[in-house]
Amino acid sequence: MTTPTPRQPLHQSPRQLPGRTPLQSPASRRQLMGAGGGLLLATFWPAPRGGRAQGEPRPEPGMLAGPARGVFAPNAYIRIATDNRITLILPNVEMGQGIYTASVMLIAEELGIDMAQVDIEAAPPGAGAEITGGSTSVMTEWLPLRQAGAAARSMLVQAAATRWRTRAEDCTTRSAMLIHVPTGRTLPFGAVAAQAATLPVPQKPALKDPATYTLLGHSQHRMDSALKVEGRAVFGMDIQVEGQKTGTVAACPVEGGTLADMNRAAALAVRGVRAVLVNPSNTAVCVVADHYWAAHKGLRALRLQWHPGPNAHVNTQTLYEQLHEGLHGPAIVASAKGDASAIIAHASATHTATHTATHTATYQQPLLAHAPMEPINCTAHVRPDGCDVWTGTQVADRAQATAAELTGLPKDRVAVHCQYIGGGFGRRLEHEYVTQCVEFARQVPYPLKIIWSREEDLTRDRYRPAYVDQMTAALDDRGFITALTHRIVGPAVVARWDPPELTKDGYDEDLSVATLVTPYTYPAYRLEFARREAPGIVTAWWRGVGGTRGLFVVEGFIDELAHRAGADPVAYRRAMLAQNPRALAVLDKAAQAAGWGTPLPPGRARGVAVQFAFGSYMASIAEVEMPEPDAVMIHRVTAVVDCGRVLNPDQVVSQIEGGLIFGFSAALYNEITLEGGRVQQNNFNTWRVMRMNETPRKIDVLLMPSTEDPGGIGEVGTAAAAPVLANAMAAAQGRRYRTLPLLSARNGANGTEQG
Repeated sequence: MTTPTPRQPLHQSPRQLPGRTPLQSPASRRQLMGAGGGLLLATFWPAPRGGRAQGEPRPEPGMLAGPARGVFAPNAYIRIATDNRITLILPNVEMGQGIYTASVMLIAEELGIDMAQVDIEAAPPGAGAEITGGSTSVMTEWLPLRQAGAAARSMLVQAAATRWRTRAEDCTTRSAMLIHVPTGRTLPFGAVAAQAATLPVPQKPALKDPATYTLLGHSQHRMDSALKVEGRAVFGMDIQVEGQKTGTVAACPVEGGTLADMNRAAALAVRGVRAVLVNPSNTAVCVVADHYWAAHKGLRALRLQWHPGPNAHVNTQTLYEQLHEGLHGPAIVASAKGDASAIIAHASATHTATHTATHTATYQQPLLAHAPMEPINCTAHVRPDGCDVWTGTQVADRAQATAAELTGLPKDRVAVHCQYIGGGFGRRLEHEYVTQCVEFARQVPYPLKIIWSREEDLTRDRYRPAYVDQMTAALDDRGFITALTHRIVGPAVVARWDPPELTKDGYDEDLSVATLVTPYTYPAYRLEFARREAPGIVTAWWRGVGGTRGLFVVEGFIDELAHRAGADPVAYRRAMLAQNPRALAVLDKAAQAAGWGTPLPPGRARGVAVQFAFGSYMASIAEVEMPEPDAVMIHRVTAVVDCGRVLNPDQVVSQIEGGLIFGFSAALYNEITLEGGRVQQNNFNTWRVMRMNETPRKIDVLLMPSTEDPGGIGEVGTAAAAPVLANAMAAAQGRRYRTLPLLSARNGANGTEQG
C-alpha cells in the first residue's frame, strides 16, 4: 500500500484555523492507524471506470468493503482521535459543486456527529476516487460513506457498552457523544476510540431509517462557504511555499509547433526575472521571477517566434468540412433495434404529394473552451529524494504518476497536495499542466509555481469537441416515430483519455448519454458513430460531453416532429413518455409550474426539454422574448428535477441554477474558432460569459420527492440549457435552430424554416 502524503486540511473547526502553508509532517498509513490510540476507518468502493484504479491496494483487515462493481479502491477515511477530534479524508475534490458538504453529511448522519465538529482533508493519490467528474460523486458515495459512518458508530457503541457493562442496543450517538439511553450517561467518542479500534469492522452495518434523518434531505450550509468568504480557503493560486519563485508560460500557439527563437537577454534584463526555461520538447517557455508581474513582463520581452509545424493549415472550415463528410460512408453501428433503415426507406418511398412520412435534420455544435475563473496553475518542488506538487486537480492519481515518471522517483516519494479548485468543468481532468510544471521545476533548485495567463488558458485549453449529428425518422399518420436513425460524427474523447474504455469496434460510450439513453423509446432504432478526430487541437471532457451534446440534438428533433405534426410540444412528449412515469411526472410538474398553455405577453414564447442524464430526470421550460432576430431575453426558466433522494436541497437548486447559466452562455455566444492553426478567442472580450443583466430574470427549480438512490446533478442544468433555449427561440421566431452557438455571427440568422 502506498504511503499517504502530507496534505493540507481543507476545512477545520474553530479549534484550529487553517494556515497558509500547505506543508505538514508526513504520516504513514500505519502511523495514522495507531496515532494516539485513535480510530481510523477506511472504506472501499468501485473506481468510476472499469479496471483497477492506479495504485489500488487490495482490501485489508479492518477496512469495510463496499458494493461490488468490478474491483474496489480505498476511497474515504474516518479518523477519530482520543481528544475527540474527528477528521474525514474525502475521496472527491471540491470545485464548487458542494461535494465536501455532501460527503460529510453522508458520514455524519450515520455516525451521529454535527457537521461543525468535523475537519476535512482531501484523500491523497491512491487512497481516493480515481477521478472527480461525470456527476458521479454522490452516486458512488451514497452507500459506502453511509456504511462507513454506520460501521464506525457500531464500533464506538460496542466499545462504550463494554465499558458501561450494558447492551449495545441501549446506546446511541449524538453530537460526537455516546449516550446510554436508560441512564443518560455520556462519553465523548475519543474516550473509547482506542478500544473501538480493536474491534472487528462490521461488514454489513445497520443503516438508519431515512425517516429519522436529521441532516440528509435538509438544506445545510456548505462546509467551505465561510472559508471562501473570509479568504481562508487555499486554492492552487494561493500556494506560498518557502523559497518559491513564480513563473508564467507560453506554449506554441499551434498544436505541434516548436520554439524558433527568443530574446533571452531581454527577458533576463527585466527586474525580478531569475531564469528563462524551455521544456524538453521545445514546445513551451517559462519565465521565472520573484513575482508574477515580473514574470509576465519578462515573457513579453522574449518576443517569441515559433515554427508552427504541421497544423498551420487548420482552420474552422477544415474542421466542419471533415465532420460533414462523415455523414456519408462507413460508420460504427453502436446500437440497433429492429431494421430502422429499412422502415425509413419504405416510408420515404411511399410518401405522397401531401404527406411526407420521413423527416431529417442535421445539427452542428462547436468546439468549446472551459474558461474556469481560476486559470491553470501548479506548484512543484523537485528534489533528489522527493517531489511535492500543489495543485487543483480532478485526477490526483494521474498528477502523481506523471511527476513520478518525469523525476524517476517512486510514487511514494511524490506528494500531491490537492487544493480547492476555482472551476473545473472537466478541464482539470487533464494533467498536462502538472507535467509541464514538473518539467520546468526539475530545472531549478527551488519550488516553482507556474501560472497561465488568461490568454494562455483559453488558447491552450483542451476543448469540448465539435460534432455534427443527423437524425432521420419514419413517422406514422399521427406524426409519431416508427423508426429512427441517428448518426454522430466527431471525436472519441475516451480514446485519448482512457483508451481501454473505447469499445472494441471504436465507439465512445459517453456519446450514448442523452442519445441512446433517453426517456423515450422507439419501435426501431439505429445509432451510428463516424469517428473523426479534430485536427490541430486536443479534445477533452466539458461538463458532460455526451449529455450536453446529445440532448441538444434529440430534444431539438423531438420539438421539430411535434411542430411538424401540428401538436403541442408538451402533449407530444407526454404521449412518448407514457411508459416512463418519472419522466412524465417531471414534465407535468414543469408544465403546471411554468403555466404552459396560458397566454403570454406579446412577443414572448416558451420552449420545453425533457431529459434523463447522469442518473437524473429533469424537465425544463424557458420563456423568452426576441425583439430582434439576433437578440434574446430570457424572462423565466422553470426546472423540475427528480434526482432520486436529495441530500442537500439547497445545493441541488444551486447546481441547476449555475449549470443553466453556464450552459446558456455557451449556447448563445461561444465557439472556439481556428485560423492558421491558432485559436482566435483569447480572453473574456472574445469568449463571452453572460452578464448579470443577461441571465434569466427568474429561475424556479422544483425538486420531486423520491426514495430512489441519488443520481448526478452537476451537469444536468448545463445539458438542458441549449435545447430548452433553442426550442423557445424557435417558437418565438418560427424557425428551427440547429447550429450552436444560437447567436453565431458566422452563421448569420442561424435558422431554418419550421418543419
